[in-house]
Amino acid sequence: MEINDLTPAERRVWDAFPRGERVDFREDPEENGSAGAGWGPERTVRAEVLTALLLGRHRAEGQVAGLNVRGARITGKLDLMYAVVEHPIRLRACWFERKPNIYGAQLRALTLNDSTLPGLSGATVRVDVALRLSCCRITGPVRLAGARIAGGLFLRKAVIGRFDAGEADQEPPLQVSHADIGTDVIAMELTVHGQTRINGTTVGGQINLNDARLLAPGAIALHAENLTVGTDVRGHRLEARGTFNLTGSRIPGQLYLGRAAFANPDGVALRASSCAIGEVWLSSCDTIQGVVSLRRSQFDLLHISPDTWPAQIRIDGLSYRTLAPHLPAEQRLPVLEREESGYLGYAYEQLAAAYRTAGDEAAARTVQLAKLRRHRRTLPRHARVWGLLQDVTVGYGFRPLRAAGWLLALLLVGSIAYGLHAPRPLKAGEAPDFNAVFYTIDLMLPIIGFGQESAFAPSGWYQWLSYLLIVTGWVLATTTAAGVSRSLQRQ
Repeated sequence: MEINDLTPAERRVWDAFPRGERVDFREDPEENGSAGAGWGPERTVRAEVLTALLLGRHRAEGQVAGLNVRGARITGKLDLMYAVVEHPIRLRACWFERKPNIYGAQLRALTLNDSTLPGLSGATVRVDVALRLSCCRITGPVRLAGARIAGGLFLRKAVIGRFDAGEADQEPPLQVSHADIGTDVIAMELTVHGQTRINGTTVGGQINLNDARLLAPGAIALHAENLTVGTDVRGHRLEARGTFNLTGSRIPGQLYLGRAAFANPDGVALRASSCAIGEVWLSSCDTIQGVVSLRRSQFDLLHISPDTWPAQIRIDGLSYRTLAPHLPAEQRLPVLEREESGYLGYAYEQLAAAYRTAGDEAAARTVQLAKLRRHRRTLPRHARVWGLLQDVTVGYGFRPLRAAGWLLALLLVGSIAYGLHAPRPLKAGEAPDFNAVFYTIDLMLPIIGFGQESAFAPSGWYQWLSYLLIVTGWVLATTTAAGVSRSLQRQ
C-alpha cells in the first residue's frame, strides 16, 4: 500500500505504529465503540491499512512497534488468518464493520476492550500474552475453539450474542472448547445470550464467573464437560438459565456458587456428574429450579442447605467426605426421598458416614434407622411385618432402650395382674413360694428360669396373659438379637 493512499486518520495510525504510540480518536475518554456506526471519516480506518502495518516491516530503529488505537471506526475485514504477528495489537473502544479473522494466527497480544464487533473468528489462534475482550459488545459468535493462550482470557463485563436471536440462530455465541489457557479466565459480569461452550478446555489458574449471566432458557447455558482447572471455578451470584453442565470436570480447589441462581424448570438445571472437585459451595442459594444431577461424583466438601435442593435429584454414586452446614439428620433425610430412581441405600450410607466424620454418632444412627424404614417400603408385605416388629420393638437395633421399656411395661402389667390373682400351684405342697415379679420374668425371658413358670398354672384370661408374655418375650429376644447382629456387622 502506498503512503499517499492514506486518509488523515489512517496517517495518524501509520505514523504512530513504529513507536507503539497511542492514537486516540475519542472526544470523550469514557466513550466506547457502541455508537461507531455513525462516526465519520475523521475516525475511520480501513482494516487493510492495519493489516499492512501488522504484516509489514514498518518500524523505527530502537523502538518497539505496536498497534495502539482507541475510538476508531474500522471498515472492511481485519484478516490475519494464519498470520504471524510480532507486534501487540490494542484496538480499544473501536467499532468493527466486519468480524476480525485471526484463525490459526500467532499473536503476541490482542486487546479489544470496550469495542463493538459482529463476531470474532479465532479458532486455533496462538496468543503469547493475553486475549482481552472485556466490556465488548459482540453480536455474533466468538470462536476460540482449540486456542492456545499463554496468559489469560479476559471477558469481564462483555456481552456476547443477541438477546433477540431466534431458534434459527443455533450456533453457540461463545466457543472456547478444547482450548489451553495458561493462567486465568476472568469473566466477571459476563453476559452470554445462548450457549457458552468450554468443553475439554484446560485452564492453568481459575475461572471467575462472578455475577455472570449465562442465558439459554430451555437449552444448555454452560457446556463445560471434561473441563480441567488448576485451582477454582467461582460463580458468586451467577445466573444460569438453562443447563449448567460440568460433567467429567476436574477442579482441585473450589467450585464456589454462593448465591447463584439456576433455572431450567423442564430439564436438568445443574449437572456435575462424574466430577472430581475439592469443595462444592452452593451456600445461600435459592431453591434450584430443575433437576440436579451429581451422579458418580467425588467431593471433599459439599456445602448446601436442604432448601436449595429441588424436587428431583440424581445422586446415585455421589460421595463426599464432609457435608455442611452441620444440621440435624431430620433436616437432611427428606432430601434423599427426592432421588429420581427411588430408594438408594448408598445415599443413606454416605450421609451417615458424613455425620460420623463430623463426630455426630447420634445423627448417624438416625440416618441408618431411616434407611431401614425406607427400605422396608420396598419389601413384600410379609417382610414388612417383620421389619415393623423390629422397628417398634428395638428400632432395628438403633434404639436398644426401647426393648427395655417394653420389658419394664410388660413386667409391671404381669406383676400387678398375678400379684392380685396368684395362679394355682401344679403340685400342692411342692411348689416354691409364689413371686409375681419373678413369675412374670420367667414367662418373658425364655433363657432365664427361676422355677416359677413350671410350678404354677394360671387360668382364665390370666392364662391368655401368660401366652402374650411368652410370645412377646420371644419377639423381643429375636429382634434384639437381630439388631445387635446388625450393629456388629456395621462395626
